[in-house]
Amino acid sequence: MTIKQLKERYSAGETPESVIEEIIRRSQELSDCNIWITPPDMKMIKPYLEQLSGMDRGLPLWGVPFAIKDNIDLKGVPTTAGCPAYAYTPTKSAEIVERLIAAGAIPVGKTNLDQFATGLVGVRSPYGECRNSINPDYISGGSSSGSAVAVAMGLCVFSLGTDTAGSGRVPAALNNICGVKPSIGVYPKTGVVPACESLDCVTVFAAEFDDAMTVDAAARGFSTGDPWSRNITKTPAQCRKMFLPETEPEFYGDFADEYKACFKKFCEDMKSLFDVEYIPTDIFTQTAAMLYGGPWISERWAALGDFVTSHSADIFPVTREILESGKGEEYSAADLFAKQHLLQENKRIVRNLLKGAVLAMPTCGGTFTREQVRNDPIAANSKMGLYTNHCNLLDLCALAIPYGGFDANGTKFPFGVTLFALSDEEGTAESAAKTILRIR
Repeated sequence: MTIKQLKERYSAGETPESVIEEIIRRSQELSDCNIWITPPDMKMIKPYLEQLSGMDRGLPLWGVPFAIKDNIDLKGVPTTAGCPAYAYTPTKSAEIVERLIAAGAIPVGKTNLDQFATGLVGVRSPYGECRNSINPDYISGGSSSGSAVAVAMGLCVFSLGTDTAGSGRVPAALNNICGVKPSIGVYPKTGVVPACESLDCVTVFAAEFDDAMTVDAAARGFSTGDPWSRNITKTPAQCRKMFLPETEPEFYGDFADEYKACFKKFCEDMKSLFDVEYIPTDIFTQTAAMLYGGPWISERWAALGDFVTSHSADIFPVTREILESGKGEEYSAADLFAKQHLLQENKRIVRNLLKGAVLAMPTCGGTFTREQVRNDPIAANSKMGLYTNHCNLLDLCALAIPYGGFDANGTKFPFGVTLFALSDEEGTAESAAKTILRIR
């Protein structure tokens, strides 16, 4: 489902009501995929359909259905963050949701996620393991699992996710769609359950990159009510330079060789499109290790520690283990400042390096079956974040896009890459993505 397709259907006389009825029917048929926590329901959606009649049909998102990760508030609908005991019913929607509704979009439901947005696998939910849209035996990616699968299954045009460690990118790669991880502070976070608040971003998934950019234009902008908001203007730019990893990335899982071959082809293809330079990526690896192996884990505990302490039995064991590692026994205030100073130096180096360019890496180096992740949850999850965890710490924007795939076991699996750029050079990343997608 795309914006262009919907506009054609509406021009031919179809109504938004009939589109929503189709989404409800198909969602019911796909109930075993565990996409939704609050599934599409006409009673919930009807007020938004009714207000469309008084809105300008020329609005960029008029009549466009979208899904919302269930750690983002929708007025009158419970927000669970993947934990029933945590649930509350907000009296107003998150600011980004309000912006999209004002642009004509229709919220259709709240999607499944790794509990408290802690995970990159999509299996850490009491609402069921969200199944991959291409092969249900494999992980969907997390934590924004349901949001990505809803788009991939055609149950909405776009969806909102969140991203602290890669949750707006990994599910895009594993479900063959696009994921937009803007610069920190570009989208408002009021009405979003915090994970690691100084690093959290709301993200957008869409099947078509142009659709994602249309949503981006409606969502972005400074918010006076959000203490983390920043006024970053996306300036059009032409990307001519691309950096690629000097050392071959680590590939893993059942299809490590296939992922390796896909990335090798991508690197070769890029030589005809950009001025390509191979660089060491140690600084990105070092920074990535800070996210869960450094004092920033304590920020997650600061957000959720009281609830975890009082509701221990309601938390997934692996999620509780991760959150409790941030209690404070391991990291002191001095540790935090030491890491902040190292990070600031890393930011300086990366800012000088990436000026006017993008860095391209595999979004993920492989995938796992849901059973494999259940059997080794922490190690498997860590692998999925090898090429994502550095991003927000270094204050980069990121665009995850599909790039080919491979045949295995009778299934066409997707492969995806992520383009990283400086926070004030989102236009450079967009230019590079459009150039690449023209030849995909």
